[in-house]
Amino acid sequence: MDYGVHLPLIGFSERPPSLRRLVEYTETAEELGFAALSANDHLLFSRPWLDGPTTLSAVLTATGRMDLMTTVALPVVRGPVALAKSMAAIDILSGGRLIVGVGPGSSTRDYAAAGIPFEERFKRLDESVETLRALWRRNGRPFRGDFYSTEGVDLEPRPSRQGPAIWMGSWGSEAGLRRTARLGDGWLASAYNTTPKEFTDTSTRLGKHLEAAGKDPEDFPNAIATMFLQVTEDPAEADRICQNILAPTLNRPARELRERLLIGPPEECAQKLAAYQSAGAQRIMLWPIKDEILQLESFRKNILPLTQTCSPQAPQNNPAS
Repeated sequence: MDYGVHLPLIGFSERPPSLRRLVEYTETAEELGFAALSANDHLLFSRPWLDGPTTLSAVLTATGRMDLMTTVALPVVRGPVALAKSMAAIDILSGGRLIVGVGPGSSTRDYAAAGIPFEERFKRLDESVETLRALWRRNGRPFRGDFYSTEGVDLEPRPSRQGPAIWMGSWGSEAGLRRTARLGDGWLASAYNTTPKEFTDTSTRLGKHLEAAGKDPEDFPNAIATMFLQVTEDPAEADRICQNILAPTLNRPARELRERLLIGPPEECAQKLAAYQSAGAQRIMLWPIKDEILQLESFRKNILPLTQTCSPQAPQNNPAS
């Protein structure tokens, strides 16, 4: 299991976003050996949200060798043609390091702002994935659907390959897992919407859908995104962060978030990560809440060695795996 980091796009503090700070954050993540850098996607949210694809492209020169990911992007809200264009640019300029995670999104406000009926999101998502692939591949047949068509659309320059891998975000519904198996190259779970036991159960169900789709579950990658992180030895501070910051932001019970996320002392965080490794998670995407750079350094210094103690099978050659 390895570790990546989310770009800190949510305005958890009153401090305005700064490109210099984001570049420093990205450089720190690369220097500490994290495997991936990702951006999430919302138009409207309960807190200010810096645009994900724009921010990912802005820090591109500081990303080193890390994978770049969207976890997830919203092709229905943004429009698959516009998203295909921006993702192709990031993939080309990064030398082919992009993984495009997509999902329907769960915000009715995003859909209302984009003028798209929320109840159409799943049908449109299916067609959006087909549209992305058709726009990226060379000399392939165009896609024609009820909502989108690539007929006559030649979206150059294309990515250097047949297009970035597309991973599907799913919280574990049967319909979502079938979609992931049918359309995806990988699966993205959400840390605040699962537990190690639930992840194991969902992986098993996904495996059956993959086999039905003619895919090998052993070759199908996964990652757990939105693993919010705040290393602290103070239980009262951990409770305050969950109660006052995360619970209203994510619309989840504070106690549930405290149990599921990496909020608390290093030993507790390491045990949670060890449980996910045992459950078959391949990558965990960390999202520091406050003092983001210090939190990345604290994870590397105080948590990572404990995860290797808890999980003797963890690779030893990568400083963030």
